[in-house]
Amino acid sequence: MKDIVKLNYAGTKKVNEGKNPRVLYEHQIEAISRLNEINKKDSFSSLLVLPTGGGKTATAVYWLLKEAVNNKKKILWVAHRHLLLEQAAETFKNNAYSNLLYNITEFSYRIVSGKHDRAIHIKPSDDILIISKDSAIKNLEYINKWIGKDEEVYLVIDEAHHSIAKSYRKLIDNVYDKVNNVKLLGLTATPFRTADNEEGLLAKIYKDGIVFKIDLKDLIKKEILARPNFEECETEINFGDNLGLKAIKSIENLDILPEDVAQKIAENKERNRLIVNKYLEKKNIYGQTIIFAVNRVHAFALRKLFEESGVKAEVIVSGTFLEFTGVDISNEENIRKYRDGKIQVLINVNILTEGIDLPQTKTVFLTRPTISTILMTQMIGRALRGEKAGGTKEAHVVSFIDDWKDRIAWVNPELSQENNEFTDNNYDNEKKLLRLISIKKIEEFAMLMDETVDTSELEKIEFMKRVPLGMYAFTFIDDNSMEKNYQVLVYDSTKPMYEEFINDLPIIFEAHNINEEYIENDVMDKLLEEVEEIYFNENMLPKYDKEDIKNILKYYAEKECKPKFITFEDVDRQALDLKTIALNIIDKDMRRSEINDYIESLWNDENQIIKIYFNKKLYFKQQLQKQIDILENPEDYPIEDSEFIEETRELEKLSINEIERISPKKAKKIKDKVYYKFTNKDGTHYCKNCGYKSNYKGLFQIDHIKPMAKGGLTIVSNLQLLCKNCNKVKGDKYE
Repeated sequence: MKDIVKLNYAGTKKVNEGKNPRVLYEHQIEAISRLNEINKKDSFSSLLVLPTGGGKTATAVYWLLKEAVNNKKKILWVAHRHLLLEQAAETFKNNAYSNLLYNITEFSYRIVSGKHDRAIHIKPSDDILIISKDSAIKNLEYINKWIGKDEEVYLVIDEAHHSIAKSYRKLIDNVYDKVNNVKLLGLTATPFRTADNEEGLLAKIYKDGIVFKIDLKDLIKKEILARPNFEECETEINFGDNLGLKAIKSIENLDILPEDVAQKIAENKERNRLIVNKYLEKKNIYGQTIIFAVNRVHAFALRKLFEESGVKAEVIVSGTFLEFTGVDISNEENIRKYRDGKIQVLINVNILTEGIDLPQTKTVFLTRPTISTILMTQMIGRALRGEKAGGTKEAHVVSFIDDWKDRIAWVNPELSQENNEFTDNNYDNEKKLLRLISIKKIEEFAMLMDETVDTSELEKIEFMKRVPLGMYAFTFIDDNSMEKNYQVLVYDSTKPMYEEFINDLPIIFEAHNINEEYIENDVMDKLLEEVEEIYFNENMLPKYDKEDIKNILKYYAEKECKPKFITFEDVDRQALDLKTIALNIIDKDMRRSEINDYIESLWNDENQIIKIYFNKKLYFKQQLQKQIDILENPEDYPIEDSEFIEETRELEKLSINEIERISPKKAKKIKDKVYYKFTNKDGTHYCKNCGYKSNYKGLFQIDHIKPMAKGGLTIVSNLQLLCKNCNKVKGDKYE
């Protein structure tokens, strides 16, 4: 007899008799009313915008059960992560009551993804198909068999700000091609948070605009969500020194701390004592607290310290049997004790990110770092139940910041709450921009703090040229289907490079015939080499980062639009100018005690711009003293002008690469003139030899007409543009 296995990702749900006990909030009722209005149309495409914690899924499901499932209309629900698929299925099952479903007695659903069911098992009788984006794209033929031309289909895109990606657009277009009446609903907390181009693409997809919107501020005012108070506790404990490339990739790609690194954090007695002491300092304010621990060892180490300090604490883990201790843990029992107020602190590992309702929680301690904005939002969300939702008026989010030598871009808890702007104070906006800098950090800061690295060349640059002009900020889905927020810092040195590169992205992709959403590794390697050669110069200071270029290419492949540039014009950059501060000290002839007081006043200024930018007071003081020394002893600190060339005659006798090392800007001017010289009226470049045409520079190479070995000079009149094939044949590449 064959074994029979029950599937939790497909089946039939019986309708519960009676009224749904879950009561909707005022904003959810209003959202449903708006949805009912737009639903009168044969087809629509619109966005429902509610912040994290505002009940997007619950609102959509409540409405869909009554308007679609109840009337035997099919629902195609698409998301990019397994967790979101399961959450949607649970919400449909938990709200299946006869006051919504009065025409039917049951409905069927199926989850399809790499983790759940396969598309081949989709049945025509399935009422709700909840499918991952990747599975949908790979199995359009099965979806097309499931939907009928004359049917009315409700297509729901969860986290709809991702729907501008090519794969989503392909899926949406396919449904429109196969069905007469498509009702497209996008769910998102942040519809317009990236490039202006993306807003245009979203508007093209969701032509009816936003059907209903409420922001985080309004939900806090309505006391549905608690107002979060963010605190940072710097441990000053270093975990970055011995972090190898493999460990960094594990963290960046999987958000997983390598076992040896996690163990070091878990067993660090100083750090664990700091966590417990932080709670004891404000025990009455923090109240019942959830602590997110690194691993099981860490959780039990913290519990022991809390118990020794007279605080009742328990542990819950993503598995009930702890092999290394032989202790049997009852998660349900410990959660019940926390709900009943019998314990003050609940320490957990990988379990309380969502799905468990603990409204009495007033504080969360973030003792495990993460690069995932989704995970960070889920952890913070444990404390954001407002008073009307049975929670508290205010919540406390305490993050413990270790020293990772700026090698990992950990998510900043405050920035993960993207709508968390409670005032219109310009200083708050300035601090937010500068915190974005501090997420990525600035490369030379880490270098300057490391005495083993020679930074003499970098320090010759005027200080304000080391302050970023702005950044490209964008979001894309990485290889592990995780949302990745990324920032590319731009300086005086790199701004024209990035501008030209990003402006040429369409022709780069066209030249290489790249149409897929993901770039294969071998193609990416070729692109990176080509882009660096054409647009960038490694001799500029501060330098560009190869990883930045790679992620811009990934973003464009997914979205087909250029990343948004955020300027730091609103930030008082002059407040960061060490030269001005140093001049003030010298002009006023300050004594040592006055200098110390002045430094303290700058460091503790309410705007905190200096503190956020420099990060460490010691670094600020070191750099300020260096500026004072430069002003008082200029002969000891000559400032190099990167554009100053002593003899033009000698420059002409150098190769392009040699000129780039001496004067990158001069080299770029020469190359630009050569490209312009060999440009047709239609804007395409052409090969001097065979006449091949293209508007992409990457398909050509600059070559000397009279070789340098025979006395040829690097001047525009002696330079020509050849296609790669002709240059290979000629065998005289200018390098």
